[in-house]
Amino acid sequence: MNSPTGRDRPRVVILGAGFAGLRLARSLRGTAVDVVVIDRQNHHLFQPLLYQVATAGLAAPDIAAPIRRVLRRNKSLRVIYGEVTKLEPDKKRVWLGDEALSYDILAIATGAGHSYFGRDEWAEFAPGLKTLRDAQDIRSRILRAFEAAERIEVEAERGPWLRFAVVGAGPTGVELAGALAELARKILPGDFRRFDSGMTEVLLIEGGPRVLSAYPEDLSQSAERQLEKLGVTVRCDARVTMIDADGISINEGERIAARTTIWAAGVQVSPILEGLGCPLDRAGRAHVSPDLSLQGQPDIYVLGDAAHVEEAGKQVPGVAPAAMQMGKHAAQSIRRRLAGKQSRPFRYRDKGSMATIGRASAVAEIGRLHLRGYAAWLAWLFVHLIFLVGFRSRIVVLINWAWAYIGYRPAARVLAELAEDGQAEAPPEKL
Repeated sequence: MNSPTGRDRPRVVILGAGFAGLRLARSLRGTAVDVVVIDRQNHHLFQPLLYQVATAGLAAPDIAAPIRRVLRRNKSLRVIYGEVTKLEPDKKRVWLGDEALSYDILAIATGAGHSYFGRDEWAEFAPGLKTLRDAQDIRSRILRAFEAAERIEVEAERGPWLRFAVVGAGPTGVELAGALAELARKILPGDFRRFDSGMTEVLLIEGGPRVLSAYPEDLSQSAERQLEKLGVTVRCDARVTMIDADGISINEGERIAARTTIWAAGVQVSPILEGLGCPLDRAGRAHVSPDLSLQGQPDIYVLGDAAHVEEAGKQVPGVAPAAMQMGKHAAQSIRRRLAGKQSRPFRYRDKGSMATIGRASAVAEIGRLHLRGYAAWLAWLFVHLIFLVGFRSRIVVLINWAWAYIGYRPAARVLAELAEDGQAEAPPEKL
């Protein structure tokens, strides 16, 4: 390989240390390459449990691990804390501001962010959930809404502060709505004096005909029943037309007064891919070759949420197991290429889908097996503990879950400081 880096060993640059990027970096250990991992966060984040940080079930450090710590055993690997601002595939280099870094092989695993379907102004009033900052922002809004309700003397004016709207009924939306309902009805009762937190309304707003539309219909129906049992109001076929600080509008002008709205309805891949000149789908994912490289650019791999991969006419889902399989496959392809061998096509092994709804409530599809309720929740618990990075994280999360399960007493309900100006700030009524 004629190296543009001028190095004896090929340099593999990995953008992103999510599930795909981290698995690729780990899988390249022992390979005769130098690896550079670039991420704008200094930690790997276990995104499937972000909703628990957002709803005060877990603390942020429980689901995050420093990238340098995770990858410390690979002595030929370097971590750069920064953000890539431009790609130059023709010159085989990436730019971090004014600094250029050459590569022999580039792997893009930058994940996905929020999509508001052209209404980006809604982001101010309805934050999405993709990062620790997002989770901490949402948790702050939720807790401050309850604090605001405590300061209001007129009961009729308290309703919008005790009404929470979750937009989007995919796995994230379902998990958020269920956790919010449990927080209000199982954890907070008795904490406030002027209102009963059990009267809190949690609305799950879905534009399609059912929740968890990617799941089999029987599991979708079971999930809706479990949500309603927790006290969540499910509104399907409800298209959001407006979001502001005071609430949301759906369908033909129906107005819902809710001071806290959370967005879980769409994703958009980083615009950095636009610099590759390759075909992108509607969400900005790059269409890749069967081996996960770009057509005509075999030195560039696109993985995880950033890749549009199809098998038998069906798109590979943007879930953690698929991303990790892509990372492992890309490492194998790189080794085969360095050995002068032909790369092999990626094959996704579907290990099932699962979504938790509340304590001992979940749905799971594992092959032909459909699980509901407590059995599904145990399967979800086991899988998430296994995939957590780091032994300490598993132990801490297990202890916290056990504590919350026994006594409904999560330990992450702390606000660090008084609110600044914002939608969740307490109203100016006298204490």
